Amino acid sequence: MSHAMGRVWSPVITPFGPDLTPDMERFIAHCRWLLAADVGLAVFGTNSEANSLSVEEKIRLLDALIEAGIPAARLMPGTGACALSDTVAQTRHAVGKGVEGVLMLPPFYYKGVSDEGLFRYFSEVIERVADDALRIYLYHIPPVSQVPLSLALIERLRMAYPRQVVGVKDSSGDWANTRAMIDRFAADGFQVYAGSEPFLLQTLRAGGAGCISATANVNPAPIARLAKTWQADDADTQQAALVRTRKLFERFPMIPALKAVTARCSGLGQWARLRPPLVELDEVQRRELFATLDEIGFDMPGLQYS
Repeated sequence: MSHAMGRVWSPVITPFGPDLTPDMERFIAHCRWLLAADVGLAVFGTNSEANSLSVEEKIRLLDALIEAGIPAARLMPGTGACALSDTVAQTRHAVGKGVEGVLMLPPFYYKGVSDEGLFRYFSEVIERVADDALRIYLYHIPPVSQVPLSLALIERLRMAYPRQVVGVKDSSGDWANTRAMIDRFAADGFQVYAGSEPFLLQTLRAGGAGCISATANVNPAPIARLAKTWQADDADTQQAALVRTRKLFERFPMIPALKAVTARCSGLGQWARLRPPLVELDEVQRRELFATLDEIGFDMPGLQYS
């Protein structure tokens, strides 16, 4: 299934105050800036430090976004957790708010679990949420979770729950795996998202849906532009520019780098703050990152919110 225009989502970085509580005002402002660039909000993803947030904190943040007028249809919150009850609670709440869908990690603490165990987990979530509006985007990120989602598991879930299991984010970093997902499942509308924009053009040309990418936090407009114009003559040139910028960020720990650059471009130093065990870039790293970005004229236009 070919998409005339692709879609881009950002796992929105989470700002913290001096006491390490989420800064809702800054969070809302960053989400509005991303929406203005036509990027959807995959809040509570890996780069949101989601697994350093409690269930209650994530529920409050989601409520704050919607109360601030952020359209629920532009939200794809991460709801997967190790505890089944936590996943159900977050998912039920998000679906009740009318979100586009939820991005769901597998339970990731125990390693070497079987497809049968993973199927039972996702099945329990679906049955317990028991809402026809539920739309799950599976989150395949074996480099971090160490719990892969096999093609056979996805096929079984699709057969059992075709209305609920509607897509996947493939953060394996393996294009062959992303292509296999597209070839096997996309023909009937299953949405396959690449886990970063270096694979965006390949994904769209193969019939995928777009990307859900960390660096959409800081480079949203160019990524969204390629997703819209991927059939244009300059698509390969656009893609090359996106890869160049992405590779500069990949030279550093990703979440601290995203936050350091957001702090610099917004003029708000508190953006650089992370929750332990993550730590900020050191001074040498910051200088190197900023210097390499200055060489390519990188900026985050319009981010100077108060």
